Amino acid sequence: MQSTAQSAIYWYHQLRTTDIPYVGGKNASLGEMISQLKDAGIRVPIGFATSAQLYRDFLAQNGLDEPISRLLADMDTGNATLAETGAKIRMLIAEGTFSDEQQHAITEAYQQLCEQLEIPDVSVAVRSSATAEDLPDASFAGQQESYLNIRGQADVLLACKHCFASLYTDRAIVYRQEKGFAHQQVALSVGVQQMVESKAAGVMFSLDTENGFPDVVMINGAWGLGETIVQGSVTPDRFMVYKPLLEVAGKRPIIEKQLGDKLQKMVYAPESHAERHTESQDNNQAISKVTTETFSNITGATQTLATTEQEQNTLVLTDDDVLQLARWAVIIERHYGCPMDMEWAKGNHGLYLVQARPETVESQKRQAVLVNYSLKETSTLLLEGASVGSAIATGNAFLITDPRDVDQFPDGAILVTERTDPDWVPLMRKAAGIITDTGGPTSHAAIVSRELKVPAIVGTGCATQTLKTGQPVTLSCAGGAVGKVYNGILRYDTQQVNLDDIPRTNTAVMINAAMPDGVFRWWQLPVAGIGLTRIEFIISSQIRVHPMALIHPEKVTDPTISQTIAQLTHGYPHQPDYFIHNLAMGVGKIAASQYPRPVIVRMSDFKSNEYRGLLGGEFFELNEENPMLGLRGASRYYHPLYREAFKLECQAIVEAREVMGFDNIIVMIPFCRTTGEADKVLEVMAEAGLKRGKNGLQVYVMCEIPSNVILADRFAQRFDGFSIGSNDLTQLVLGIDRDSAELKPLFDARDDAVKDMIAQVITVAHQYGCKVGICGQAPSDHHEFAEFLVNCGIDSISLNPDSVARGCQQIALAESKRQNVKPPEN
Repeated sequence: MQSTAQSAIYWYHQLRTTDIPYVGGKNASLGEMISQLKDAGIRVPIGFATSAQLYRDFLAQNGLDEPISRLLADMDTGNATLAETGAKIRMLIAEGTFSDEQQHAITEAYQQLCEQLEIPDVSVAVRSSATAEDLPDASFAGQQESYLNIRGQADVLLACKHCFASLYTDRAIVYRQEKGFAHQQVALSVGVQQMVESKAAGVMFSLDTENGFPDVVMINGAWGLGETIVQGSVTPDRFMVYKPLLEVAGKRPIIEKQLGDKLQKMVYAPESHAERHTESQDNNQAISKVTTETFSNITGATQTLATTEQEQNTLVLTDDDVLQLARWAVIIERHYGCPMDMEWAKGNHGLYLVQARPETVESQKRQAVLVNYSLKETSTLLLEGASVGSAIATGNAFLITDPRDVDQFPDGAILVTERTDPDWVPLMRKAAGIITDTGGPTSHAAIVSRELKVPAIVGTGCATQTLKTGQPVTLSCAGGAVGKVYNGILRYDTQQVNLDDIPRTNTAVMINAAMPDGVFRWWQLPVAGIGLTRIEFIISSQIRVHPMALIHPEKVTDPTISQTIAQLTHGYPHQPDYFIHNLAMGVGKIAASQYPRPVIVRMSDFKSNEYRGLLGGEFFELNEENPMLGLRGASRYYHPLYREAFKLECQAIVEAREVMGFDNIIVMIPFCRTTGEADKVLEVMAEAGLKRGKNGLQVYVMCEIPSNVILADRFAQRFDGFSIGSNDLTQLVLGIDRDSAELKPLFDARDDAVKDMIAQVITVAHQYGCKVGICGQAPSDHHEFAEFLVNCGIDSISLNPDSVARGCQQIALAESKRQNVKPPEN
């Protein structure tokens, strides 16, 4: 663009990101997308921007520069409060008037926009765009105002002036002070953009906002306009897509779909409210009577309505929508060269992007140290919600309904409120933790908490009704995506892991991962993949229903259980698809955390008593005297009581590998007693479409029964690898109940009998070209056991993530002794 300081109006198609000094970050970014990414298929509503110079001229011609400077100086010297200063400055700007030239420039551009769209008095969004915002290291998003569904020349002028005034909201003043920006060096441009009459809208990030994992797109959405998500007045739907596989033809790598409550939606208000000024001939006179605080109430441009039950139970985006938005996110991220924070809308004519800015929290973290939090005790669980961060906070709950009560809030208390908006920031800074009734991971409360590094749990539903001021509570975000609030002050540990201090080893070090929630916390660990994923944790916590109850609902005779299952499977006309799809997404998300490194997924290994605990399980499970040695593992997979359900597990793996594209998944069969049993299981798997060797599928067997060792040569002809389950192997070699407190001193995987078994299977497996790994804590807890495994030539050792640093030290030391050389350098 040939920019000049004298220009009053710039059309978006003229702008580039280099034009921030003229139109601010928000408008420059919109122009960049329209001018540079249109050919890539990205759709952005058209519009124009007023110049930053027009704002400066407005202040000068109304004689406002000196009064604003004086008011700011009084605040700096303590002669006036922040609230007093901001209110006076906003009033000064609101009472100013546009020159005839300025008024003509804005109204003429608006009229041209109406003519281009062939819509008289077209509805527009009028947004503030500061000249120092949306930089890679600073975001002014939410600091100034935006006005939606503005129609008519008078309302556009009014909204523009109140955007000017919002440069001096209390939160904007504080933010500039913290970032070191001189107040009067920051100017403001106003963007006037065609409104998308949104059926649904939301936000999108090109990384995981909780931990910076760069390979996913995270999308939140709700019905109506997107303001309800940012405000935190709804818990939105949540979607996640794995970016690298988007480019693989035919793959659909959606790894998360979570239904939010979406209890409200913001929609256009009736026409009569939005057109209240169109008959006024003196626009400046009408505008000057309105202060910035009352503008949005007077326009009535939007209204918030309750959603229907059907809307609450329906995802706002189809799978095709989710994939399209994710592809746009990848294009935009590559174009800008950094992780991006975007806003989208879905109208009658499809999807649009309405904003894009650099993400400025997680993308700025380049930490070499991971801090792990873990509770040392537990108590009554009071609330659950979406976790923000991974920390733990303790303190007394303090309920606040008005952000102006900041002086009443004690430092270090736990803030409890319905939701927050930018006016709450000064109060949020004083909190040790934050709990809200509504909102999701991209609500204002979540975004600000993340930036302030204050742990928060949002969308609990009833925190303000459940908690009382002064009540001691513990807020834990250490368990993944679901945050929990416990009664009382609980003790907890913190552990720092310096990634640079973890030695590299010749033996492959892998991690154990049971739950999709929180798996991305460990993406920076220098490991070779995941050595054990137990799908029963996904089944019990996320699916919750016994798979046979989905296949044969007629056998579930308890109407209460049937109703609960019907609610969980809403949207799945064929109930078994609920099991397949959700298990596939859970496994896919875990596989995404390490792709393309191998991820070994163990098929279900519940005992019959544990299966009975699932919804409907009592109608399909036996009552066994000794479930530990009963119908478990491989024996279930071909048994008439479970064979159909096992096929659902297999179909879920097929979906994760072949539909989503996670071909790094290796399947593992637990508790396989005989080679004949192995043949039967492999046959059932093949019937379900999961055939060893097809599309590179490898199948491992757990080595946890003496027969697996004694007949290792025969098992090696049926499987591609072994994973030693040291707990069960120790139990069966020594004849000790692994859960017996009395025999606990005798239960030790370092016993010579167990070690001889391990050494034997490693030797035989290698003779047949099979890999051997082990899962468990013993190698990290006992250096001599790590040394034994290394000397046996084991291929991999899989540890809990928080033990990787210690385990790698033990393994590196063992390798150095074996080779009689120094440990390998990092």
